[in-house]
Amino acid sequence: MLQAYPIQGSSPRQTTGAMTKPKILLIGGSLNQTTMMHKIASALPDCDCVFTPYYATGIIGELARLNLLHFSILGGRHKRATLRYLNEHNLPLDHAGQNGPYDLVITGSDLIVPANVRQTRLLLVQEGMLERPNFLFPFVRWLGAPRFLANTSATGLSHAYDLLCAASEGYRQHFLKLGIPNHKIVVTGMPNFDHFEGYRRNNFKHHHYVLILTSSIRETLGFDDRHRFLQQAQLIARDREVVFKLHPNEDPHRAIREIRQYFKHAPVLLSGNAHEMIANCDILIAQTSSAIFTALALGKQVYSCLDEAKLRELLPLQNGGTSHLRIAEAARVLLATSLADLKARRGRSQPLIGDRNPATS
Repeated sequence: MLQAYPIQGSSPRQTTGAMTKPKILLIGGSLNQTTMMHKIASALPDCDCVFTPYYATGIIGELARLNLLHFSILGGRHKRATLRYLNEHNLPLDHAGQNGPYDLVITGSDLIVPANVRQTRLLLVQEGMLERPNFLFPFVRWLGAPRFLANTSATGLSHAYDLLCAASEGYRQHFLKLGIPNHKIVVTGMPNFDHFEGYRRNNFKHHHYVLILTSSIRETLGFDDRHRFLQQAQLIARDREVVFKLHPNEDPHRAIREIRQYFKHAPVLLSGNAHEMIANCDILIAQTSSAIFTALALGKQVYSCLDEAKLRELLPLQNGGTSHLRIAEAARVLLATSLADLKARRGRSQPLIGDRNPATS
């Protein structure tokens, strides 16, 4: 189990009369990130948990407020989906953390770290498969260019967090190679990716088909030969039933227009649970998608742009859907540690989590 070192000073929210509930802000983003945050909050009933869609401060925040970043998780359908989910589940909303300060902030991405959360405890949770570095990655890593230019390949490079919850031991090794100190990484598994077998129980109407998942490579400044991908998919699928599921971030009008050149009548889905679709398919054809993990774990035949052996090394920890409990435990470690001590640790190689292998903690 995770354990905190003995600390000096007061615990969060301590008053002269009684201890109030610690205040936690959970930052959503994509629907995947938002549902992850909801699961984590469900394991923290002794805390006052509130939610916000993903947000930014400064110039990026102003651009988002002007609706110029609607294609990203800072706005558009992602923000609408998050707000709709929070409303449907009656979850408390504090947009952009305006009612802070908070004792702890939990986020699924550190590509942008808003100014109003930098002075508190910060827990970063890996939210999916990390993309391969694009041509801008060296500028981000070595020259300090904005992290969002390298998309999720730059996850962890802010170093502004106190702990990073990694999906697997393979990903822990990946983060170590990026220069993230070992004491800041704990392997917890990743909500939504920690119980693949559970996706076999679903109501998706299609069975024994070829599922084709597209990616938002072009939207994140990468090169995507979409026509070649679709031609290869045609050869693999042959006369089997085909279903397309588009990535939430990509331009659906362009994607559908391209698909119809090769697959005249195949269903093209803009929403739905891709994991459940994978559970019902026989073959998955994908570019770069976190859902490839699901297909590999469920024994599906997979065609993708990624190295299968490497993916198996990175495969998220399967712990029966309990990753949110392990992440909540990491959150309690931070809450039990004085903020002054955490700030001091950020600049030193002093562990916060016990020195045992985090994968078995």
